[in-house]
Amino acid sequence: AQILSKGELQVSDKERHTQLEQMFRDIATIVADKCVNPETKRPYTVILIERAMKDIHYSVKPHKSTKQQALEVIRQLKETMEIERAHMRLRFLLPAKEGKKLKEKLKPLIKVIENEDFHEQLEMV
Repeated sequence: AQILSKGELQVSDKERHTQLEQMFRDIATIVADKCVNPETKRPYTVILIERAMKDIHYSVKPHKSTKQQALEVIRQLKETMEIERAHMRLRFLLPAKEGKKLKEKLKPLIKVIENEDFHEQLEMV
């Protein structure tokens, strides 16, 4: 009842430390999932990203989301290592009569068209 009336629950240093370690690991995992080495196009391991985060002395902000912090980490890591966001691979199925028009609108957003098929509908990967 005291906590409810007075406000915050005190979190022990050990609990706080464990929570920050978990966030650090989560951030590294997000970065590893979203990024590749631009030279090899291969993903980095979580352990390698964690090590790189330690090298740049990244400190976790407990009140910011891990996703936001991961984007921040990517920006910071770009200064010290070869890293870039992995490209998404998308497959579009577009209705035949809209296909040409939609393709023109999509083109500026697409880096590479792997293949394109036009039968009853336009299929692009």
